[in-house]
Amino acid sequence: MAQTLVRYKRALESPESVNTHRYRDPRFDAVAVKVFPGEHYVTDSAGEMLVTVLGSCVAACIRDPVIGVGGMNHFMLPESGGDGWGGASPCMRYGNVAMERLINDILARGGLRQRLEIKVFGGGNVMRGSSNIGHRNADFVEEYLAAEGLRIAAAHLRGDLPRRVHFFPATGQVMLLELRRPEEIAVVKCEAKYKSKLLFEPVPGSVELF
Repeated sequence: MAQTLVRYKRALESPESVNTHRYRDPRFDAVAVKVFPGEHYVTDSAGEMLVTVLGSCVAACIRDPVIGVGGMNHFMLPESGGDGWGGASPCMRYGNVAMERLINDILARGGLRQRLEIKVFGGGNVMRGSSNIGHRNADFVEEYLAAEGLRIAAAHLRGDLPRRVHFFPATGQVMLLELRRPEEIAVVKCEAKYKSKLLFEPVPGSVELF
């Protein structure tokens, strides 16, 4: 079984597993792996389910259905004052790092670009007064994938509510739940704390099935 869980502030170091993110979820008869902001996880285990909660952040769920390898990332793209991705400072390339690391890890395990099944979620405008960073995150992931020539198979982006996402890499199924208060308040507080941390530690509802 191949697994990778990476915090992007350690992107130049070797990948490492964080066992505290794993638990047994009897509702789905699966081992759940929580993917937090600034992390990604790749697996070839048929018994794992990847879980994350998104406010203004974006998560990409990507897999190669032929070899059964897939993963999820979770990123918040900091506000950029630069001219595009190439001119951004390291912390402003956060979205690039998240997408590149996830895709490259899947390819390194035998995946092929032309077979990648990509689903993207999040980017809600939940952080009031933050220049609509959620929708800009959604714009970013769409533009990034278009520039890479990678097709989006399914998406649930923008809006103004947080989301909880359950991704089953073995089958490609995604279960999505839009969260309403008090869950929304908790997500906003968590993301505000994470956004503040990024400034000081720059990087070198309804269920829908997708």
